[in-house]
Amino acid sequence: MTRLERWIAPRVAANGAGTHSAFRLLPTGLDAFVARAVLIELAERTLDLQYYIFHPDKTGSLIVDRLIAAADRGVRVRVLLDDWGTLDKKDESVAGLDAHPKIEVRLFNPYTHRSGLHRLGELLTSFNRVNRRMHNKQFIADGIATILGGRNIGDEYFGVGELDFQDVDVLGAGPVAGQSTASFETYWNSQFAVPITQLGKFAPDPAVFPVARAQLRDRCDGLRDSIYERALRESHLAQDLRADDLHVHWADARVIADPPEKLTQPAGTQNDTYLGGQISPYARAARSDLLVVSPYFVPRKTGVEFFASRREDGVSVRVLTNSLAATDVWLVHAGYMKYRRPLLERGVRLYELRPEAAAATKRRASKVTIGSSRASLHGKTFVFDRTSVFIGSVNLDPRSLEQNTEVGVLVSSPELAEEVAALFDRWSSPDLAYEVTTKNGHLQWTGGYTEEPEAGFWRPLGAKLFSHLPIDSLI
Repeated sequence: MTRLERWIAPRVAANGAGTHSAFRLLPTGLDAFVARAVLIELAERTLDLQYYIFHPDKTGSLIVDRLIAAADRGVRVRVLLDDWGTLDKKDESVAGLDAHPKIEVRLFNPYTHRSGLHRLGELLTSFNRVNRRMHNKQFIADGIATILGGRNIGDEYFGVGELDFQDVDVLGAGPVAGQSTASFETYWNSQFAVPITQLGKFAPDPAVFPVARAQLRDRCDGLRDSIYERALRESHLAQDLRADDLHVHWADARVIADPPEKLTQPAGTQNDTYLGGQISPYARAARSDLLVVSPYFVPRKTGVEFFASRREDGVSVRVLTNSLAATDVWLVHAGYMKYRRPLLERGVRLYELRPEAAAATKRRASKVTIGSSRASLHGKTFVFDRTSVFIGSVNLDPRSLEQNTEVGVLVSSPELAEEVAALFDRWSSPDLAYEVTTKNGHLQWTGGYTEEPEAGFWRPLGAKLFSHLPIDSLI
């Protein structure tokens, strides 16, 4: 047994007759970074990573450096990345990992052409294929501990730098990690997961690896005093680990994921085995309270009717999404804005995160354009009657539900649900979010705004223009 197994297995046996898993919410970027760093350090057999984006920036470099160190001590490391965010300059960094004999990298649904006009041509001629992406996010150590949620790998997801994604993950240990591993294996062995060694000139050169590794080590040595040490010093998770007082919730849970074969069916195909089909019954079964956090929220008419039916049944429905000023993809807001009034008229309460929320303390110098010094909502979670909670990668928009594959975990724990509900209450508070309401038939936002607050001139103009176009299925 590995160290993680020796630590976790007895605790699993002592809680819930071995069927319950342990869960620890990771509501801050520092905690999320520390959790991944700790799992890398403790792993002795396997590390499996599945991500939509893996930035080779400060925190990404630190994680890559530790993955290499884990591989040096014999840990088998597998990295499965979606190809959409793996552009030219990232290919070399990602491919370089594969040069290590204990590390294998695969790209999901990759472009045949890796750069330039040929890649653009492939996008135009094979759009229906390359538009289907793997949005899943998983981090699994020794098959016994897993991290699921909304975060990719990169500075903005871990509270480092100017753009600060408000996000949430959950650390799970026990049987849930076995489910997470099974989902990973399904993707890893699917027809869409292509070894990076098969992608022509981007195949790694083992002769270059030692030099690239030395450069990475030098860079990471200069970063540890700031990012790494700050995380170990300030993270609540790190403090609990040092005190040997790791507070967790024991509960039944189920990993819910789209099958990779979803990409073989036409976009929009309805299937009860898809993530949306498996989550919908829980939303329908809510009797008192439904909380929705979705950075990209494009409910369409069917979604409006669904939430309206929940309100007619007496269920309180509250939705938190990004304001136009806070979103990192303003085109999605164009798809969302036309549904605000119908939702409000049916009794749904809407909140939009402010760009200055939480850790983003520096305001933009100009309101004409949106700068990078801002907060943006990125967490994806649903709370059902404050008794169970889903934390995952899925947005409530057509791209997530119809085009992409997604994954998350449904946890039957009132305690964890209350923690996420408290996070919702903080994010949606007047200091961090606008509540959108109607007055005399017109929209207004907290603070007396009657137009999109703090969004400048061009964003509202563009959003209004595109809101009249039939683009919902593409965003």
